[in-house]
Amino acid sequence: MELRKTSLYSTIDMVPQMEHYAGTLPCEQAKSRPSLEALRKTFEVRNMTSDERISNMPDGENEESQGPSEESPVRFGWIYGVKIPCMMNIWGVTLFLQLTWITSQAGIVLTVIIILMSVTVTTATALSISAIATNGRVVSGGTYFMISRSLGPELGASIGLIFSFANALSVALNTVGFAQVVCDLMQSFNVHMVDYTNDMRIVGVITVTALLGISLAGMEWETKAQILFFLVLMVSFANYFVGTIIPHSVEKQGRGVFGYRSDIFIENLTPNWRGPTGSFFAQFSIFFPAVTGILYGANITGDLKDPSSAIPKGTLMAIFWTTLSYIMVAVTSGACVVRDASGNTSDIMTGNSTDGCVGLACKYGWNFTQCTESQSCQYGLANNVQVMAELSGFYYLITAGVFAASLSSALGYLVSAPKIFQCLCKDNIYPYIGVFAKGYGKNDEPLRAYLLTYFIAIAFILIAELNTISAIISNFFLCSFGLINISCFHAAITNSPGWRPSFPYYNKWIALYGAVVCVVLMFFFTWWTALITFGVIAVLFGYIIYKKPKINWGSSVQARAKTPSPQCLVMTGPPNQRPALVDFVGAFTKNASLMICGDIMMEPDRQTQHQDATDQSVKWLNKRKACSFYTQFTANTLREGVRYLLQASGLGKLKPNTLVLGFKSNWRESSPETLLMEYFKQRKIRRKINTSDGISDNSHRDQIKTVFQTAQGKKTIDVYWIADDGGLTLLVPYLLTRRKRWHSCKIRVFIVENEQDIEERRNEMINLMKRFRIKVNDVIVMTDSEKSPQTKKSLPVPHSDCPSALYMAWLDTLTCGLHCPVVLIRGNQENVLTFYLQ
Repeated sequence: MELRKTSLYSTIDMVPQMEHYAGTLPCEQAKSRPSLEALRKTFEVRNMTSDERISNMPDGENEESQGPSEESPVRFGWIYGVKIPCMMNIWGVTLFLQLTWITSQAGIVLTVIIILMSVTVTTATALSISAIATNGRVVSGGTYFMISRSLGPELGASIGLIFSFANALSVALNTVGFAQVVCDLMQSFNVHMVDYTNDMRIVGVITVTALLGISLAGMEWETKAQILFFLVLMVSFANYFVGTIIPHSVEKQGRGVFGYRSDIFIENLTPNWRGPTGSFFAQFSIFFPAVTGILYGANITGDLKDPSSAIPKGTLMAIFWTTLSYIMVAVTSGACVVRDASGNTSDIMTGNSTDGCVGLACKYGWNFTQCTESQSCQYGLANNVQVMAELSGFYYLITAGVFAASLSSALGYLVSAPKIFQCLCKDNIYPYIGVFAKGYGKNDEPLRAYLLTYFIAIAFILIAELNTISAIISNFFLCSFGLINISCFHAAITNSPGWRPSFPYYNKWIALYGAVVCVVLMFFFTWWTALITFGVIAVLFGYIIYKKPKINWGSSVQARAKTPSPQCLVMTGPPNQRPALVDFVGAFTKNASLMICGDIMMEPDRQTQHQDATDQSVKWLNKRKACSFYTQFTANTLREGVRYLLQASGLGKLKPNTLVLGFKSNWRESSPETLLMEYFKQRKIRRKINTSDGISDNSHRDQIKTVFQTAQGKKTIDVYWIADDGGLTLLVPYLLTRRKRWHSCKIRVFIVENEQDIEERRNEMINLMKRFRIKVNDVIVMTDSEKSPQTKKSLPVPHSDCPSALYMAWLDTLTCGLHCPVVLIRGNQENVLTFYLQ
């Protein structure tokens, strides 16, 4: 296996490369780096044969022995993978069969408000999902994976189950809508199988079976079907808008269609509530499922080429165009069609007299008074679900549009639900569902989960009632959207180092707004359904709390503990003697991770120690507003004291994983035992900090000001990432730039490579930075690494037989002449940066 090294002859260290971070999910393996033990025994390892090196790699890392790779699965871009499918999922039966009826009930103004209120919720959710989706690659499981890895298994698994169920119900909703149009068409030709309701059930079952066949054929067939449906829908839209401006026949006028009329528009501006669903929130709950298709792209992240780019772009574009289309249909239908019409051409008035005629149609020569007063009108905006077809240029093109919209939405949800459920089953949180985790083929298709979704859809198709299904779906989707927004808000507010989405346009307060609105709307829509939803979540939540499944991902509540971040033990001695060291570490740990100031006291000095020394140090830290603990430890030697302090300090997951040392300026006069440069294998970092402009050995100088307490302006942080230590060399500068004082600073990364591969290596590193979601202003390739040592290199790893004085001399030489603060960092070869959402 060909691995790229930092040097041809002096080290076996690997250069930073993408292959080392590809296995940052538990189920995958990355290419190997040399271990710390190997680095400390460089000469022994260098003399090993290549076969011996490969045989010493961890299991799963010998890629040559794995044989030829399988055929690559199909991946889609943002247009075909997200935008078009999202638009098709949003354009469902509500657009063609319910929107005009909602307009008749709520009026044009309130209908537009309903649309915009729905869109504010979905837009806030889309921004949140875009932030989460760009905070690392989501391999599979989409929305469930994002929620569960952000809010933990308790809420994540609960909502994953409900969200899968909601998607299955959406299959039923859109299939019933399709079946209703088919049965209306059959009825117009006086054709029936049993009766109207049972005919809907029969057509619905046949339809969902055909859709299942397309789904089982794979994502390629599903995508081709969606594109075909999209083209049909575009033709249908064009047919509708052309139909609104052409003259209308007597038959259409008898059905209430008069074209654009200012009187009709003004009349339909205000609401006219009718029946048991005659209220604002009842109509809101019926409409809301029409905008829930925004998560299609997030649900199939495993099938996208670049989810972090495709999901934000495709989802937001889909929301914009579908919102525009909904508003245009509501306004145009409300401006062209009266609420009540008989459909009888005999109701046309032959004279000019309108005595006894009731309704706006009287002004246009039609008397619909009889059916209006008896509430028996079968046509008009309030009575006919086929208003769009009546208003269009060619009736049956709208019927084709209904077919395309309902079938595409049903197909989209039929694909989404099994993929979400499969990921939930793979996590093995609930019992008896593991059988649905199995995937088949190159795309790992969840065939068993498809069948389960199919049978759930059939069960609700048998209800054959659109409004009943819509109310249930609204609550389930609102619950899911609310938790997505909570996930984004909490991840942002915890200020976790792992939260660094590349999507810059999200806002944590908008996410909080979206979460609150979702919960409020759940109770306004159907309070009893909301209570049932929360009750189901409570039961599922309680089960997981009781069972405590063995999983390796925590919640956003534990974000600071579970996300790799420097938790520092800083060997300051009395903190007031090394204020620059305190200020530097505090610059990236304050309110974000752990900092402990360690002070080793020699046993002989214990007797002369003042009793209030600890209190004075704590007071000094508090006065300096340094978020740090202070720990004093007594030992015979410094080396022994530090070793004990490393083991004893911290609690639980809040234990130091990083050792920070100031540079001992008088090392030449010191004995080797006091140099304290032994290499600690269990620690992540070894640093040397040149703080000559800030360190004071005078303990009486209380609050000396250091360079780290001032705003850094637009300075440049130069990172020499020579050896791939797991990413800590890059993580620390990034953490600094998250602070207000360092926010304007630029990061410039230096790497090594030979002169032939400069541009290739530079592009590779730029791509690596993008995958890490870390903004780097420039990447500079150095080609002189094989020449005599310069003053700018990475921290060398001391060999096991390296004398401490020699190592100190090495450090002194490396930093000679550099007047700015210098940090030498060495990780322990474990990844602290990841491509993936965790």
